[in-house]
Amino acid sequence: MPIRHIVLCQFRPDVPVSAQQDLIDKIEALGKIDGIRFEHFSSGRNVSEEGRSNGFESGFSMDFADAGALTAYLVHPEHQKLGAALVALLESGIDSLCVFDMDIGVHG
Repeated sequence: MPIRHIVLCQFRPDVPVSAQQDLIDKIEALGKIDGIRFEHFSSGRNVSEEGRSNGFESGFSMDFADAGALTAYLVHPEHQKLGAALVALLESGIDSLCVFDMDIGVHG
């Protein structure tokens, strides 16, 4: 079953948008590393007018073919390194991160 890995972030106010984007670009580049396979990487800033973002102003997502491909990504040393770098830029560390893995398979 395909899985969409969604990550929402609350960056510290002192972290420039350019530094945020640089890190997100490095995360996107993980898809080119042997042993990591994902498709449809997207990233952007929150533009919702609903007022329900709970402070998450930035995010990214990527699609994995299945749970095995997601697990390979999560445990890969380069993902671990960039994940730690991301957490270091967040308002309250890991508490300023929301991860949601969604089954995007066909539902009937």
